[in-house]
Amino acid sequence: MLMCISTGLMLLGAQRHKLTFPKLTLPSVFTSTRSQPIASPIPTSDSKLVVDLSDRKVYFYKNEILKKSYPVAIGQEGWETPTGSFKVFQKYENPVWQHPITGEVIPPGDRNPLGKWWLGFHNHSNLLIGFHGTPHESLLGEAVSHGCLRMRNADIETLAQHIELGTLVIVRP
Repeated sequence: MLMCISTGLMLLGAQRHKLTFPKLTLPSVFTSTRSQPIASPIPTSDSKLVVDLSDRKVYFYKNEILKKSYPVAIGQEGWETPTGSFKVFQKYENPVWQHPITGEVIPPGDRNPLGKWWLGFHNHSNLLIGFHGTPHESLLGEAVSHGCLRMRNADIETLAQHIELGTLVIVRP
């Protein structure tokens, strides 16, 4: 079962197992300290993403003009997608995923449940939340994730081309 909180584990696991995928730096999920705000300024973007959890859609705006909307799967009961204002602080193509229970490391490819892109926007106690693809596109529009926003693989790939680090993400109930 895909668990979005395991995204940090997947990346950490890839580093621990010395896999030769693109290097990703994340805080250790095993530390007891909370992550600190990013010290260097993140560039400002003229784009923004507005997630409406009740509509189960993400709306992409460029220069305050709605360009496109996409269906998403949201967090299930007990694993709700956090609401508020955030900024994209991670953008990874072909992410590595580590299974949260078995520890199995899944490299980029057809078996990877994150799809081709990861756009991280929330880190609470080293539990990462973001947008990513899914092999289960029939579940879009449902509350089935562990906090992340699952998208069609084609949609997240298109969206990733327009999103920069620092892009505002507003998640509304």
